[in-house]
Amino acid sequence: MSNSLLRSMDLARYQRWLDRAIDGQAAFMVLDVDGSVIWGQGHSEAVELGRALGANDDADQGVHRLSLNSHRTALYRSVTLAGVGRVGWSAIVVDLLNESDTPISIDHMVEAFDDLTTGMTDECRQKHDLESMTEELGSRYEELHLVYAVDHHVQAHARRHDVAFHNLLQAAAEHLDADVVAYVRPSKNICQYATSLSKEIHNLDLVLVEMRGDLFRFIQTSGESAVINDPADPRRAYIFTDMPYKVMACPVHQEQRVDSLVVLLNHSHKRDFSNSDRKLVEVLAHQLSSLSNTHLLLESMREFNQQLAMTLIEAVEAKDPYTRGHSDRVHHFSMEIGKAMGLPADDLDDLYWGSLLHDVGKIGIPDAVLCKPSRLTKDEYTFIMVHPERSYEILRHVKHLDKAVLGARHHQEMYDGKGYPHGLKGENIPLHGRIIAVADTYDSITSSRAYRAGRSHEVAMKEIERVSGTQLDPSIVEVFKRIAALEPEWLKRFHIRRDVT
Repeated sequence: MSNSLLRSMDLARYQRWLDRAIDGQAAFMVLDVDGSVIWGQGHSEAVELGRALGANDDADQGVHRLSLNSHRTALYRSVTLAGVGRVGWSAIVVDLLNESDTPISIDHMVEAFDDLTTGMTDECRQKHDLESMTEELGSRYEELHLVYAVDHHVQAHARRHDVAFHNLLQAAAEHLDADVVAYVRPSKNICQYATSLSKEIHNLDLVLVEMRGDLFRFIQTSGESAVINDPADPRRAYIFTDMPYKVMACPVHQEQRVDSLVVLLNHSHKRDFSNSDRKLVEVLAHQLSSLSNTHLLLESMREFNQQLAMTLIEAVEAKDPYTRGHSDRVHHFSMEIGKAMGLPADDLDDLYWGSLLHDVGKIGIPDAVLCKPSRLTKDEYTFIMVHPERSYEILRHVKHLDKAVLGARHHQEMYDGKGYPHGLKGENIPLHGRIIAVADTYDSITSSRAYRAGRSHEVAMKEIERVSGTQLDPSIVEVFKRIAALEPEWLKRFHIRRDVT
């Protein structure tokens, strides 16, 4: 600190000011806090004065006198900043002061020297404040940069929290030049990490166990951040025992207790973690915690939605045992088609729910109609035709499913416009409805009914190709044919019969 402050000053200006004030009667010197001469190296007394001042512990801010020899006297004063401490010394060396010297001239010299040192101290304070402000602005910039990085990754992967989380940890590792950045939340069995290794960590698994164990318990109990840089830090006796890494851990508080923490790990050859690093990581910790909470909430909602969906499906399949598993199979085929078409994540999510719940409207069809093994009458078939619209009426109140229900509502539309419930034609039929229609047709042919056994895969594919362009969208049929040509695993999974050639 003293070197950067005192050496950056224009000391020649102070020399000129002093020379004018006392008519050049003294040699002016500036020394570092340890006595190293910064200004006035050419004076013969400089080394001797520096040695004496370097060993001086006098905290008094006033001007002091030191006899160097029988001919020369030094007047010195410390340059001290409040909250920082001593940063150096200023001194003048004059001929020996004695009783014969004029008191007025001595007072004038001391007053001039005192004013000069006060001016130096004020300038040091201004420089220190400027440096502190610059550091603070730099720190704030880094924090903003990190917050923007968080926002960027979250926005870029709004529906893929796992991807956003990992990318954010990776960006933090690179941004903070850390070998390992980890987010630890033992209560939820979460320990996610990213690396930007300066050299390999052979025992990384053991390190992660330590983060979830003793380190987490220590931070949870103390409730404060911990920085362990020094190999001799006494905390190493019970945290990261026999591991030479530098560690920084910042807690995340949730309802008055530590719920999780962010840990940075560096090899011993890298720089120490600083207070600025700690501030940045505390910002990161809260951002990661918020993202994790959002992810867990959405997962909980998704799990609830899935359980609700399965309850509805079970209710339908309980009415018609011959269609048990139909919704799951149509869902599986639809998702395979959607992935092969390269649908974006949002569309796949809507297709997921639309295909899974496409027949939920059958819950309102009388059992006598739904389970009838013989041919349906016209009125009975009318009941069947109502189920897509009933599916829409049941599901439309769930805001999360507002787009997904379109697939369920329109999966019985035909490409030539002769389907139901609305007689839509071609690409006016919502895409998900056209996809589910292909999957539904395939499963209807390959599944067993009370009145017939399920047909083979080959028979189903020939029938799908036959109705392509009339009942089914030909472009989606082509996608399904490409998938089917690859011997899909669903043939064994769903016990779909193959023709022997």
